[in-house]
Amino acid sequence: MEFARPIESLKIYREYLLGVLEDVTDEQANDILPGFRNTIRWNLGHMYVDTYLWIYSLTGEEDARIQEWNTWFGYGTTPENFTDATPSFEELKQLLIDQFSDLQTRYGSRLSEVFPPTKYEGYTTIQDVFLRIAFHDGLHFQTILHLKRFLSHDKVSE
Repeated sequence: MEFARPIESLKIYREYLLGVLEDVTDEQANDILPGFRNTIRWNLGHMYVDTYLWIYSLTGEEDARIQEWNTWFGYGTTPENFTDATPSFEELKQLLIDQFSDLQTRYGSRLSEVFPPTKYEGYTTIQDVFLRIAFHDGLHFQTILHLKRFLSHDKVSE
């Protein structure tokens, strides 16, 4: 499969998400609203980290930085896990865009390379994993849209 399809499509979705966030302030990005466990900032970090974790679950690669960031943005974490070293909202937005050049460099020519099946979904190629990443990003995109809508409603109510 051409590089342009899975990775470029994900880039387009993320650029759309970042466009939606243009008017979100740092304060809003860090608000935990009633009924939610996490923030817009957490969701962005989770999308970033999860992309690598799923690829690594297939390829067997490791990255100490992503493992550290998993303590902030991994499954089951919350902003209560954040430290002074946790990337900011602005940093995360930039990282989500910059991630594509890294993905292209590292995996663009390896999308169809076959690996032993992953433990849960049985993925065997990086291309397969990108389908999962797009689905996962969509779930978090929807959560971010809900958070933004409720944040905008709170702003109007004040």
